Amino acid sequence: MGFFDKIFSGLSKTRKNMVELEELFQDYQPDDEGFYEELEELLVMADVGAATAKEVDYRMRRATWEDRYRKGSEARQGLIKVLTKLLDAGSTELKLDTKPSVILMVGVNGVGKTTTIGKLAHQLRQQGKKVLLVAGDTFRAAAAEQLEIWAQRSGSELVRHDEGSDPASVVYDGICAAKARGADVIIIDTAGRLHNKANLMNELAKIRRIIDRELPEADVETLMVLDATTGQNGLIQAKQFLETSGLTGIVLTKLDGTAKGGIVFAIANELKLPVKYVGVGEGMDDLIPFEAENFVTALFKA
Repeated sequence: MGFFDKIFSGLSKTRKNMVELEELFQDYQPDDEGFYEELEELLVMADVGAATAKEVDYRMRRATWEDRYRKGSEARQGLIKVLTKLLDAGSTELKLDTKPSVILMVGVNGVGKTTTIGKLAHQLRQQGKKVLLVAGDTFRAAAAEQLEIWAQRSGSELVRHDEGSDPASVVYDGICAAKARGADVIIIDTAGRLHNKANLMNELAKIRRIIDRELPEADVETLMVLDATTGQNGLIQAKQFLETSGLTGIVLTKLDGTAKGGIVFAIANELKLPVKYVGVGEGMDDLIPFEAENFVTALFKA
């Protein structure tokens, strides 16, 4: 199954929310205020979010006036253009040009962070890169064991300490090992929950200082893993991590299990962060590099 087909299949539940949107264009009139009000309402129902729905409404009104849409088919294509452009929040490609490069994975527990690390490691291994995984989540029971399984599946190396160890020391040892072994990419797992949010964010900041100190010239991607099924709650989580972790992108998991795929637009518009990958299944190859045009096309494809 090709990338587009996987996206199309993964968006099946979200696409059901778009049926009424398609019907809206059948009675389109460019000067009908009710059209824009209903458009905004339907976007909110698709979990685009109120602020982003208003932005889409504004852009559609402007496009209608500038491009003189007269038919529903023209307005439909206009909306596809607006939504595609809205997703342009920066490069969706990982910048991993240095040796080693670092991918720091953050996110709350239960979003699929460890699984995402394994799938990402698998992709990088297929590209011929030597990957080293670092088990920086020493607080969650069996976190290192789960990461070890993924290391074996993907053919990656692993650095881990005992449960309860200092995460920063694990990261330091992982960086030293990567240098000694000639690793191309270091992927660091981190805790998703500590005693409170301040402790968690302080721990992430400490890890980042070690990376900057030991690998000052390295390319560093800080990716937050979000569960698409949480919708707007995921957006709140991302805002908290963005304040302290210097995020460079989002990985949106479980897209195939939700009707809330519209959260992609809220992430791009409100956080100004690119979605770099989407997860559309349990398979090793079901983590897909995000492409805005394919995503929007699949959303509107019957």
